[in-house]
Amino acid sequence: MVAVAETPDLPIRMLHDRLLVAPAKDGGERKSSAGILIPATASVGKRLAWGTVAAAGPLVRQVELGDSVLFDPQDLAEVELEGAGYVLLRERDVHAIAESATDEAAGLYL
Repeated sequence: MVAVAETPDLPIRMLHDRLLVAPAKDGGERKSSAGILIPATASVGKRLAWGTVAAAGPLVRQVELGDSVLFDPQDLAEVELEGAGYVLLRERDVHAIAESATDEAAGLYL
């Protein structure tokens, strides 16, 4: 079991297997692998989002504070704390955890 500590700068204590995730700032536009600019208004299928774990409950087992996680941003609870927006989700709603930059992985290309 991974020990999880709360962040002292947030006025919140997470319960059970809940995660508080700060979504990555999306510019909206993105580029395809061929370098074509895709506008934010383009219709695409279900798109997952990246975020950073800001707080975690005591029953969270595999995710640690500061991890970059991949999740589905649809139908999730959003909350604002001290002027910053966060997403509240359960650990089971996380699809993947990014490998750290110190690992010998080639890099994160998703």
